[in-house]
Amino acid sequence: MPHRIRVRAAEVADVEAIHALLEPFAAAGVILPRSRDDIFEHLQEFLVASFDGEPVGAAAMHIYGSNLAEVRSLVVREDMRGRGIGGLLLDACERWAAALGVARIFALTYLPEFFARFGYARVPKESLPHKVWTVCVHCPRFSNCDEIAVEKRLSDAPIEPMKLAPILEVEQP
Repeated sequence: MPHRIRVRAAEVADVEAIHALLEPFAAAGVILPRSRDDIFEHLQEFLVASFDGEPVGAAAMHIYGSNLAEVRSLVVREDMRGRGIGGLLLDACERWAAALGVARIFALTYLPEFFARFGYARVPKESLPHKVWTVCVHCPRFSNCDEIAVEKRLSDAPIEPMKLAPILEVEQP
């Protein structure tokens, strides 16, 4: 029987699973730690990958403006690696960013080879001033950051946002 891998927007019921997925990677120093409260506050930025209905991966996408978005907290449970789940999460982040009209997407990573397989190029961290001054200054590793910045251009100019259907329509007399 074939397995089903699905990537979807996170829901409130996913917070515990997202936290459990992120925690081992944060403990190993691969990603920054995120509390449950932080996940709740940024839940609208998260995607969850499930394998046969069980959450096995997560990623967040933070928008800095019409020209820049960041892939954050991209993780796949260790025993589920090699099934393309990380690539599906990254692709979903890119599609989401493009649908919102974002022209460039980046990540700070210890795995630049992973991102290179999907068309990301290394860039100087200094080319990402929004990131450096809004989040990085609060990181304990700020003065000795060894992460590598990677970026992908989704467009040479800001993309025209997709027209999304309303979530709720109500007709009133």
